[in-house]
Amino acid sequence: MKLILFDIDGTILWTDGAGRRAIRRALLEELGTAGPIDAYRLDGKTDPQIVRELLELAGHPAASDERAIAAVCDRYVALLTRELESPTQRTRLLDGVPELLAALAPHEAAGRALVGLLTGNLERGAALKLRSAGLDPARFAVGAYGSDSGHRPDLPAIAAARAAQRSGRTVAGGDVVIIGDTPADVACGRPIGARTVAVATGSYDAAALRAAGAAHVFATLADTAAVLDAIFA
Repeated sequence: MKLILFDIDGTILWTDGAGRRAIRRALLEELGTAGPIDAYRLDGKTDPQIVRELLELAGHPAASDERAIAAVCDRYVALLTRELESPTQRTRLLDGVPELLAALAPHEAAGRALVGLLTGNLERGAALKLRSAGLDPARFAVGAYGSDSGHRPDLPAIAAARAAQRSGRTVAGGDVVIIGDTPADVACGRPIGARTVAVATGSYDAAALRAAGAAHVFATLADTAAVLDAIFA
């Protein structure tokens, strides 16, 4: 059985900056600074990591205060809800995602695959973003989130353990396939021997994803048959 873990931002969907706007406001409201957020890269990082690093870059003492970071994350979720419910918000699914999820469904039904999430988003934030794009979070059988660990390389093992518990079957690292758009998606799977199918629909081009060591790289997920072949290779 393959455990297929999708990243969210830049892989499944694009929220047109809603997450960045919500994190900026949460930091300002809770701690009075958002640090150098305009020049800071969010992609490939977990939400707690983003908050911590921005506070470190601002020289704020709360950067080492787990309670303060949790408070910012809680406020972020509330603000993200508002952002995604705004009449002007335009969350979009990226090319090929609905078709790929539909094509994976028969493999799930036959017990050949389990489809889940591996994302730096907090679990509540992940659900909000998926719903804003018209996807039911329950479509994904398992997940590992930034709310499970702020250290992204911890997440594949967490997802594999949850998949084993759900399916009653052992999930070896070599059976895990991560689908993501950043070098961090590639790197996080290495501790358990997972493979990465990378897609250049985020901020990194195909050359950067190949250089990071992705097993397969696609410009988009639109070629369903080719992506399926890469997943089940």
